[in-house]
Amino acid sequence: MSHGIREILAGTSVLPVLRISSLEAAVPLARALVDGGLPVMEVTLRTDIALDAIRQIVREVPEARLGVGTVVLAEQVAEAADAGAAFAVSPGLSEAVARAADRAGLPLLPGVMTPSELMQARDLGFDTLKLFPAEQAGGPEMLRALAGPFPDVRFCPTGGIDETRLGAYMAQPNVIAVGGSWFAPADLLAAGEWDTIRRLASRARHLLPDRSR
Repeated sequence: MSHGIREILAGTSVLPVLRISSLEAAVPLARALVDGGLPVMEVTLRTDIALDAIRQIVREVPEARLGVGTVVLAEQVAEAADAGAAFAVSPGLSEAVARAADRAGLPLLPGVMTPSELMQARDLGFDTLKLFPAEQAGGPEMLRALAGPFPDVRFCPTGGIDETRLGAYMAQPNVIAVGGSWFAPADLLAAGEWDTIRRLASRARHLLPDRSR
C-alpha cells in the first residue's frame, strides 16, 4: 500500500506542512517554497478552503508536488485525489483510510507513535511512516530506539519540530525527511512575506547534514 511515498519523500529532505487560511495566499506560498528548494509540500485539511487552495496550487504551480494532510476519513482520500494531490498524509493509522488510498492509487504516509502501531502499519504493507507527534513521541531518541527492531522502516517525523531541531532529526539514518510548519507561520502568511518564506526554505536546505560522506 505504501507504493510511491518513499520515492516522493526521497525527492526532498524537508516537508513543509502548511495551514492555508486565505485562498489568495495559496499560489504565492507554494511558489516561494518551490523557489526556496522545497517543491514537495503538504497542505493540511484544517481550513475550509484547503481543497480549493490545493486545486489552485496544482493548476498554477506545476513544479510543486503537493500532498494533502490531516486525512482522517476514507472519504477525504477521494477528495484529495479529485483535487489533484500527489499523495496523502494521515496523523494516525486507519485501515479504512489505507484501503481508500490503495483504491485511489494515492500514495499514503500514515502516522504512528508506538511500536505496536508501527507493526500494524507494516502488516498493511507500509515501510515509510510519519512519526507523529514527533517531539512528544521521544524525538531523535525514539527514532534511534525504533531503528533496531525495524531496520527497514523509514520515517518522516512531524510535530513540534522547528529549525533548531532539524539537524538532530536528519542525523538519524532512518529519517527520510522532516515535516515542519516553521516556514509559513500565520504572521508571515498574513503579511504576504513571500521572500522571507523563500529564505526560510532555502536556509533549511543548507542546514541539512551532508549524508554523502
